[in-house]
Amino acid sequence: MTDSGAAGWRRHLPSGPFIAVAALAVGAIGGAVVYAGLYNIGADAPHSKPVYWMIDQLRDRSIAVRSRNIVVPANLMDVKRLQSGAGLYTEMCSGCHLAPGMEKTEISQGLYPSAPELFRYPQHSAKEQFWIIKHGVKLTAMAAWGKTHSDELIWDMVAFVRQLPKMSAAQYQAAIASAPEDHDAMMKDMPGMAKPMP
Repeated sequence: MTDSGAAGWRRHLPSGPFIAVAALAVGAIGGAVVYAGLYNIGADAPHSKPVYWMIDQLRDRSIAVRSRNIVVPANLMDVKRLQSGAGLYTEMCSGCHLAPGMEKTEISQGLYPSAPELFRYPQHSAKEQFWIIKHGVKLTAMAAWGKTHSDELIWDMVAFVRQLPKMSAAQYQAAIASAPEDHDAMMKDMPGMAKPMP
């Protein structure tokens, strides 16, 4: 593009002072909305469709970008992983995400956005599931389990979650029964989980 062409193009752009004033106006309006408490933050008042769409896009793109370099273990579908994951899932996840044959719980009915029922259909790739379980998700009730659980245990949960959509209620109960030890036993050596002496 020639110098005269570039100059002509710049004439069509808003001026610097105009952009600064517009940014200040938008910021002032946003600040006033926040200060006045106009947006209902209650979990029993759904977002508007545009807000929900924007949050969905923000969450999905953020997870996809941050999980893309995660390496999935070659032994992800190992039976021992699935058995360990079954014990972890029933203790930590089923209250919100439910399981085959399980009725809705008090907490699952009160969450907004509602937690996905992971046994109904696959949600994300294995990499994305690992990232979500490890880091949690802001503005939801999804905890960052990486603060208390090792990567190995998180991969165990991923392995089990990936099998949930294929399970009947009877198969889910059998999987729970196959867990090698209860949650407290699995967690005894995790950082920050030591119980104080009486």
